[in-house]
Amino acid sequence: MAGEIWRLVTFLFEPPPINLLFALLFWYLFYLMGTALEHTWGAFRYNVFLIIGFVATVAVALLAGVPASNLFVQGSVFLAFALVFPDFVLQLFFILPIKIKWLALLAWIGYLVLFALGSWTERLLILASVGNVLLFFAKDFMARIRSGRRRRAWESRRDRPQNQPRHRCTVCGISNLTHPKMQFRYCTKCAGQCGYCAEHLFNHEHIKEPSQPASVD
Repeated sequence: MAGEIWRLVTFLFEPPPINLLFALLFWYLFYLMGTALEHTWGAFRYNVFLIIGFVATVAVALLAGVPASNLFVQGSVFLAFALVFPDFVLQLFFILPIKIKWLALLAWIGYLVLFALGSWTERLLILASVGNVLLFFAKDFMARIRSGRRRRAWESRRDRPQNQPRHRCTVCGISNLTHPKMQFRYCTKCAGQCGYCAEHLFNHEHIKEPSQPASVD
């Protein structure tokens, strides 16, 4: 804002303010993950991913009046890498092997906690850091949600007892197991899924909501 326009770009190359060894390791991991994503996506798509994170970070920094940090851009690369290569193993502290998906899970939890408890500025910075990840992986997230629903439905059908009847008459209690040749239908005027045999389909008391009076055909 004081005319030092180059700061819009040079903040991207600022090393972590800890020590030289950590900075070199940090940049090596960023290069490793970025190169892997570039080979998987292609240079154009990877550059678009970086540009979206860069523009979002700068916009939030100018809007909130806070210094821009490259940690948010690099954090989005880390999250994207963990989604593409979830089983990649890192040697934590050069000793403990751990899959990167678990580290990414901790990062997501940290983002959620900070988003819930932090200020609006922190929330905007978090959205800037994960916005490109959510944009690029939206289809994958939706596919995983649908796949999880189908898996749970299949497991519920698999765990259902084999002798459980599919249809049962609400009035007399007979089922497709006790009367295999009986035709069962469901009444649209009854609340819930109420099945009836052919004898009671048109001769039963409608089951209504508790606040509504019952009627008889």
